[in-house]
Amino acid sequence: MAGKRPSFTENFSLNLSAIEALLGPEGAPAYQQPLDRLLDDIVPTLSRFPQCGRLFLVHSLQSTKATMLVNKLTRMLRKSEELREYILGDYLLLYLIQPRRIVFLAVKHHRQLSFDLTKFWVE
Repeated sequence: MAGKRPSFTENFSLNLSAIEALLGPEGAPAYQQPLDRLLDDIVPTLSRFPQCGRLFLVHSLQSTKATMLVNKLTRMLRKSEELREYILGDYLLLYLIQPRRIVFLAVKHHRQLSFDLTKFWVE
């Protein structure tokens, strides 16, 4: 069974740089080990079995603003797409499953606040 072609957004790369800066030089091992695992294991696994991660848009929402943002995001998704998340230790990956590819949108360390997806979707 062939997998979906992985692709990475510019935002994903910027997130990696931000995590590296957040952890600083003393955090280099804490950054490099998950990065190696991500590239060597997780990306190939999710490319082959993209539904390993859980659906992102099924979380219980606690605010009106969050509900409005999720509704807006849901309208942006095509029927053939799924937005999913995958937890890798202290990191949360956000990715989009499309018919022929898997798009890695964002990665955050648990100490960071939130995802900013405005650059990915243009209305």
